[in-house]
Amino acid sequence: MAFGETETQPQTQTPEVVQAKKHDQNGVDKVSHFTPTICVSDSALKFTNVLYNLTPAELYEHALKYEEGSFITSTGALATRSGAKTGRSPRDKRVVKDATTQDDLWWGKGSPNLEMDEQTFMINRERAVDYLNCLDKVFVNDQFLNWDSENKIKVRIVSARAYHSLFMHNMCIRPTKEELENFGTPDFTIYNAGKFPCNRYTHYMTSSTSVDLHVARKEMVILGTMYAGEMKKGLFSVMHYLMPKRQILSLHSGCNIGKSGDVALFFGLSGTGKTTLSTDHNRYLIGDDEHCWSDKGVSNIEGGCYAKCIDLSREKEPDIWNAIKFGAVLENVAFDDHTRLVNYADKSVTENTRAAYPIEFIPNALIPCVGPHPKNVILLACDAFGVLPPVSKLNLAQTMYHFISGYTALVAGTEDGIKEPTATFSACFGAAFLMLHPTKYAAMLAEKMQIHGATGWLVNTGWSGGSYGSGSRIKLAYTRKIIDAIHSGSLLKTEYKKTKVFGLEIPSEVEGVPSEILDPVNTWSDKNAYNGTLMKLAGLFKNNFETFTNYKIGEDNKLTEEMLAAGPHC
Repeated sequence: MAFGETETQPQTQTPEVVQAKKHDQNGVDKVSHFTPTICVSDSALKFTNVLYNLTPAELYEHALKYEEGSFITSTGALATRSGAKTGRSPRDKRVVKDATTQDDLWWGKGSPNLEMDEQTFMINRERAVDYLNCLDKVFVNDQFLNWDSENKIKVRIVSARAYHSLFMHNMCIRPTKEELENFGTPDFTIYNAGKFPCNRYTHYMTSSTSVDLHVARKEMVILGTMYAGEMKKGLFSVMHYLMPKRQILSLHSGCNIGKSGDVALFFGLSGTGKTTLSTDHNRYLIGDDEHCWSDKGVSNIEGGCYAKCIDLSREKEPDIWNAIKFGAVLENVAFDDHTRLVNYADKSVTENTRAAYPIEFIPNALIPCVGPHPKNVILLACDAFGVLPPVSKLNLAQTMYHFISGYTALVAGTEDGIKEPTATFSACFGAAFLMLHPTKYAAMLAEKMQIHGATGWLVNTGWSGGSYGSGSRIKLAYTRKIIDAIHSGSLLKTEYKKTKVFGLEIPSEVEGVPSEILDPVNTWSDKNAYNGTLMKLAGLFKNNFETFTNYKIGEDNKLTEEMLAAGPHC
């Protein structure tokens, strides 16, 4: 059977794995590793040379020798380019709508799941597989997702570039020699044809890029993009489907644990400080981006980190800076041709410059990446409107409401010299990767928080004393003091009062933080402007949430009613 060729049953048919043997110096057979066998396809394509679970050093050699734009930087990282696509293509991501997914998945307004039919998926699949079979070699990674040993997922990634193979080597959990020998059939397979485009005249196609997911076949096909993040986030989407089926909550969050065993989850969109605040030298890092919360506790889905690099500095992010060494992948960065020193401020290729490295490159990473049930759930918002308190304690209904809202505010571009905040909402702080309706994840979160006694918090890392342009950014030192008080439990012992409109519980004092800034109205000199801005933001929240108001949670719908009542009143 050819590489990727299938029979009639709707199961993933990837190459079988056979033992590869070599002789030691005494002539005795010994197992080196396992290699998938590849046969000739029905289109008479030649045999494909499979490079299976290569080491970083081997992948460096292939990239440097055969892949244009690959270089070694001064710190030993592999710098490479992802081609025309320097970020994900969400409008080109599609999911097969069939008997398996029609009633399960979130479809329609606000959903990231664009539908396609099975026939179109199979056309794209055959196009990708035929392309891979035409190559002189392909790279195959067999790896795991989820550090929870009882719920780990076996994944196989088939790709055309050494860069992609090294990227996934870093981002997934690396199997031991014994685990690889007993790997067996994967639970999910990605066929990544990289730069080879889809046929734009195929039904559903809107560009030469297509990222296609077939849940029943347990397969993903990538055409027309070499951006490696499509593989990482594609597998995250798969976990957002598979884990809730096992009553395990999948989360787009950072996670760390204190020396006393207290776990905190950090949710936040770009620019909110999720990476900065979850990286704490007094605590151990469980993971920076993707997690599961099961009946046993939390576990990292990944085996690595995918950090933004724009304006990276040793002073601000020493752990990330030091992790960019031999074995790490640097995407789309600029560097000096002679010294190979990277200029992290250079945006000439893209602002979305990235580094991918194994999580053990972070000194305080907890290996294995698992922990007990979270004690605190921290929702981060960079509120450029300047009306949300620096910290608020949330009840369960409020936690669900703000979790589904997934709010932050970005600073818009300049127009006639005026900059205004722009509200951004992303359901569950990761709408682009959700498979089920957001209320399902929110209900699971509330249930787990209630069972295990976790407390919800809303932390504003944005503006105080006015909106962007008139107020000032809340000092990082103050935010760290707030986070420290959450971790220590001292913030539960102070007195609280409720704000107007949003009904948020704000503390009377936090050690190391000026009390006057804890209630944002105190910091605005123009109270009328404050009230107007507060009502404006409340209206934006209500308009955004209309997408979710008609979805029933539970048989009696009580949870839905409580969640809606937890929103702003204006």
